[in-house]
Amino acid sequence: MTFAAVTALPAPDVCEQARLSRDARFDGLFFTAVLSTGIYCRPVCPAPAPLRRNVRYYPSAAAATAAGFRPCLRCRPELAPGAMAHRLGEALIDRALAMIAEGALIEGSVADLAAKLGVGTRHLHRLFVEKTGVGPKAVHDTHRLLLARQLLNETELPVTAVAEASGFASLRRFNAAFRAACAMAPSQVRRQRATIDEGGLNLRLAFRPPFDWEAVLEFLARRSLPGIDRIRQGSYERVAGTPTAPVWLRVSPVAGRSELRLELHGAGPCALLRLVGRVRRVFDLDADPAAIADTLAQAPELAASLRRRPGLRVPGGWDGFETAVRAVLGQQVSVAGARTLAGRLVAEYGIPCGPTPAGFDALDRLFPNPERLFDAPLERIGLPRARAGTLRALAAAVARGEIDFSAGQQLDDFVGRLTALPGIGPWTAHYVALRALGHPDAFPASDLVLRQVLGNGTPVSAREAELRSEAWRPWRGYATVHLWQLSSTHRAAEPEDPKSCATTP
Repeated sequence: MTFAAVTALPAPDVCEQARLSRDARFDGLFFTAVLSTGIYCRPVCPAPAPLRRNVRYYPSAAAATAAGFRPCLRCRPELAPGAMAHRLGEALIDRALAMIAEGALIEGSVADLAAKLGVGTRHLHRLFVEKTGVGPKAVHDTHRLLLARQLLNETELPVTAVAEASGFASLRRFNAAFRAACAMAPSQVRRQRATIDEGGLNLRLAFRPPFDWEAVLEFLARRSLPGIDRIRQGSYERVAGTPTAPVWLRVSPVAGRSELRLELHGAGPCALLRLVGRVRRVFDLDADPAAIADTLAQAPELAASLRRRPGLRVPGGWDGFETAVRAVLGQQVSVAGARTLAGRLVAEYGIPCGPTPAGFDALDRLFPNPERLFDAPLERIGLPRARAGTLRALAAAVARGEIDFSAGQQLDDFVGRLTALPGIGPWTAHYVALRALGHPDAFPASDLVLRQVLGNGTPVSAREAELRSEAWRPWRGYATVHLWQLSSTHRAAEPEDPKSCATTP
C-alpha cells in the first residue's frame, strides 16, 4: 500500500484491503458505510465484514453522516483518531480544520471562519466539500455529536452536561440533532458507564500505530516542572485550567490497544471539548506515521531513525505562552539549565491553585500568565538583563493580543510576528511553532544538534540544513524529532538563537 497520492480518500482498492484486514494504520482516514444496515464504521470494526457490493467509502464521519448513515455502536466512530489535516493537500483547509478542532465554530459562524482565513464563505465551502465531502459546519456538528456519544458512553455526566460540553446551548436542539445523526435518543446510548470518584472522568483517546510512548514520556520528563507537571508510574500528570477552575489530568497508555486513557478531575462541561483537543495535540494523537514515513524514508539521513523509532511523535507544549517562555529560557543553556530557570520562575510567579484531588498531591500551581510577567523584575531568578527583557516583551505582546498561539496560523506569519520581538530569532520561533502550534513543517534550521547530525559530527550551516529540509515538506517537524533522536547527546543543550543576545530597548 502506498500513501504517496492520498488526498481526501485512499483509493477504493486500498480502502477495501484495509477494512478486510482491519488495518489500524487507516483508522480515521476513511469510514466504511454499509448500505444494508445504514451504519458507518471504522476500518478496524470487529464486526463481520460486509459484502463489497454493500459498502461505500467516505473521507470523514461527517460525510457518512450527511449521506444518512448512523455511527456503529460496536466500533464507535467517535473514538477514531483525526485524519491529519495536511494529508488533504490544501493549506487553507489544513488551517480551517485546525481552527474548527479548537472550537472556532462553537461561538463563531462559517462566515467568521472564512474571514479569519481571508477567503469568501462560498470558496471555503467549496474546498471543504471537495476535500472532506461536506461543508465546514457539518464537520463541526459531527465532531461535537461524536464527542457527545463518547461522553454518554464513558462518563456519568448528566445529559444536560453532555449537551453543554458538546457546544449546545439548548437541550432540545441537542436531543433533536443527536436523534437525527444517531437514530436514537441520548438516553439510549447510556451504557457501560465508568464510575469515577471525586468528580473525575475517564476518556479513551485513539491513535494510529505505531506510537512511541516512551520517547514522548522521556521528552516531557526532562522538561517537567515541580508543582505543574510530572511523570509518575509511566503516566503524565498535570494541573491546567484557571486559578478559579483548575483541572488535574493524567494520561496513560492502554495495554494492548492503540489508545491512551485520559483521566480528568475538576473539568467543567464547557472545558471538555478544548481539553480533549489539547491532550490530542500534546501527544500528537492524530499523526499519520505511514504518510510521514512515505516522505521521510527517502532521506538517507532519516531512514535509520525511522526504522528504529517508527512511532516517534512531536511532543507538544500544553500552553503556547508557557512553551514560548520556556523556549526563551532555554536559549544558550542546557535543557537541565532551562528547567532550573523555569522552576525558579514558577516558584516566584506561579499561581497557586489548591487543594489538589487525591492522587495529584504537589501539583498545586499554574504557570504564570502574561499579566504577571510583562513588568516583573525577572532578573531576580538569575536571568541576564537582555533575556529578562525578551520575556517581558513577549508577555506584553501576548497580553495585548499581538501574539497568540491559536491553531490554524500560517507558519511564516507566526514566525514573522514572533521574530519581530527583541531577542527572539528563527530558532525560537520555529521551536514554538513546532511544539505550541503543532505545525508539522516547522523546522529550527539553526538548531545545533540538528546541524551536527546532518554533518556527521561537524555542524553544517543553517542555510544548508534549510536547503536539505526542502525534500521533507510538509513533515519537517517530524524530521527534526528524528534528527534529535539520532544525536548521541539527545538535545543536551539548546542552540544559540542569533537574536537572543539582542539588547532590549
